[in-house]
Amino acid sequence: MDSFSKPQLPKGRAQLATVLSAAGDIVHVSDVERILQLSRAEAAKRLSRWMTQGWLHRVGMGAYVPVAIDTLGADQVLTDPWVLVPALFSPGYVGGRTAAEHWDLTEQIFKDIVVVTAKALRQTHQVRHGAVFTLQHTPAEKIFGTKTVWRHRSRVLVSDVHRTVIDMLDQPGLGGGIQHVADCLATYLSRTDRNDTLLIQYADRLGNGAVFKRLGFLAERSGNAGQIAQDCLSRLTTGVAKLDSALGGQQRLVARWRLRIPVSWMAAK
Repeated sequence: MDSFSKPQLPKGRAQLATVLSAAGDIVHVSDVERILQLSRAEAAKRLSRWMTQGWLHRVGMGAYVPVAIDTLGADQVLTDPWVLVPALFSPGYVGGRTAAEHWDLTEQIFKDIVVVTAKALRQTHQVRHGAVFTLQHTPAEKIFGTKTVWRHRSRVLVSDVHRTVIDMLDQPGLGGGIQHVADCLATYLSRTDRNDTLLIQYADRLGNGAVFKRLGFLAERSGNAGQIAQDCLSRLTTGVAKLDSALGGQQRLVARWRLRIPVSWMAAK
């Protein structure tokens, strides 16, 4: 062999490099089965062996990510934890404050990744492969208003900008608290891609009356409500909601919106 020739990888690592090059960011049993032309049982054994040898981490049922790619002759690394979302939490999508950051509704940077998923959950906060996920369960039929984005070589669903706003009004905690949600809504209402009709349609489809109370109240305070406030008023349900159930302290009722507001919000605008 020429002294300048690149040394050959051992067979097992060469096969792993081939799999990683062709499979994408997350390696599934079906990928190994297809790429190496193995039976499903043999493909599962091969993945298990690579994990035992320290080349792969298991991140979900039948789903693996590479540990140290540079020594395998490939050049991809797991630098974007969004690629874990389809493998771990499908059916679901990136949403809440994470989606708000993605769509430039906020300049704040959050350490966790918010995922809304129809998958059964035992824990709503999980750490996977070093990434922190905050999870919100939703019925499968409530998954709508999403966009597909490419992250490295993976297709990931993220709530579109309109659904992002509605989700944060539905669960202010997913938006980083109601003050941050209000700021994001104000940014949304100033954008050229604002769509009041679609916003109301999404809220109708989600079916939580508190969304209309929060949306109407905050949009009206923004001074840029347009038709939104009237559309929300016509959809008010009976009963009283809180602006944010996580906020304590003294609260007052804003009868027009059937909404309990912290006293500190009454004078501030």
